[in-house]
Amino acid sequence: MSAVSRVVLATRNEGKIVELRRILADADQKTELVGLEEFPEIGEVAETGLTFAENALLKAHAVASASGLPAIADDSGLCVDALNGMPGVFSARWSGSHGDDAANLRLLLAQVADVHEGRRGAHFACAAAIALPSGEERVVEGTLAGSIIRDPRGSNGFGYDPVFVPEGESRTTAEMSPGHKDAISHRGRAFRALVPVMRQLLGA
Repeated sequence: MSAVSRVVLATRNEGKIVELRRILADADQKTELVGLEEFPEIGEVAETGLTFAENALLKAHAVASASGLPAIADDSGLCVDALNGMPGVFSARWSGSHGDDAANLRLLLAQVADVHEGRRGAHFACAAAIALPSGEERVVEGTLAGSIIRDPRGSNGFGYDPVFVPEGESRTTAEMSPGHKDAISHRGRAFRALVPVMRQLLGA
């Protein structure tokens, strides 16, 4: 197998790796996708960008440089209209502690508590980037529009899923099956948009 047909997804999250492998298989993209578990020497990359695209590119370039292989990375979050697009890139650390989903959710709901129905629009956004060791890069984005409800519902998701209802749905993303959520999610859309870009860059 040629080196260029091997690509690193800049994550140790097995769920993301499985999701992208499934998308590549569905698109008949002949690429061997591996995660960072194969590169224990590569540490966490600081997400210092001010946009999802900047953070995705930072991670992709860092991993491509360290591994010597093409690398894919993504960054995503929730953008609430009434909060001028925030928490955005700060979604995972909105309450101050990175990854404290419960605290982030409580703070968000408190901040929009006085926002009337019909003005609680929001969207999930994801940027997916690919970078080559040569420095060449591409980035694509995917979004999922919806609104914020007042009380959390569902236990299948994580993060802000229990309060986000996609357009045309009555369920929150935390009430959906993983397969249904993957089919419409911002990350799934971004990863699917990345497939033709990979084909162009890798020729695989």
